[in-house]
Amino acid sequence: MTAYRALEPGRAGRAVRIVLLSIASIVTIFPFYAMVVLSLKPVAAVEFPGSLLPWPLATGAYERVLGGGDLPLWTLNTLIYSVVSVVLVLLLASLAGYAFAKKRFPGKETMFWSFLAMVMVPYHVTLIPLFVLVANAGGVDTFWGLIVPTLANAQAVFLMRQFIGALPDELFEAARLDGASELTIFVRIVLPLCKPILATLGLFVFLWHWNDFLWPLIVGQSTGMRTLTVGIASLQEQNVPLNVVLAGATVAFVPIFAAYLVGQRYLTEGVTMSGIKG
Repeated sequence: MTAYRALEPGRAGRAVRIVLLSIASIVTIFPFYAMVVLSLKPVAAVEFPGSLLPWPLATGAYERVLGGGDLPLWTLNTLIYSVVSVVLVLLLASLAGYAFAKKRFPGKETMFWSFLAMVMVPYHVTLIPLFVLVANAGGVDTFWGLIVPTLANAQAVFLMRQFIGALPDELFEAARLDGASELTIFVRIVLPLCKPILATLGLFVFLWHWNDFLWPLIVGQSTGMRTLTVGIASLQEQNVPLNVVLAGATVAFVPIFAAYLVGQRYLTEGVTMSGIKG
């Protein structure tokens, strides 16, 4: 009886956690369920809760979205914007992280913390001066104008510095004694050991760029330079039916969900191994 009473509070707490997590899961999943179900409905007025029932279903909205001339172009633009940004951000962040973590040069700490202070500057404050600079350089309606201003990622540099800083110095000293150049050390030692954090950062950067709306809206002013988020939002201005808009949103969601499934095994490992250390 004593043992049962001792276990009872633990069981009650576990049951409460399960209930709370179940409620949180339902609340989280419901918007995605509603998006998919409403995108599969015929063109009609939305009525709740009847419209959320999984019948009747129709694929006309997807046929219209996938058969349209703009969505493939918007998808291609988004892929270029996201993939090129991921590659360049990871390259620059790993180079900067290696320099800040393992190299010695005057003003290193001041330079690093000054760069990290960018995190405290609200993103929207820099939009106008950034757009003026890009516009004066002829970057409006170009991929480089879309990509280059997003490459200075302070969070990525910070995480790379923390991760590389935890690597043993003996590895680098032994490589230098063997005559390895700094480029060789970076390519053959640093990058292979940083696979978990690179995969984690790559996933975050990809999701951020794929879902980015404000900067592509400002820079990509023509229809041919729109990304998926901007293009789908523009459908609402054209009085496109709700099921077509939601079908486009569902199509845009699939690649980022697939990217998460591919990179999820690195996510926890990368975040844990790059823990914030002094």
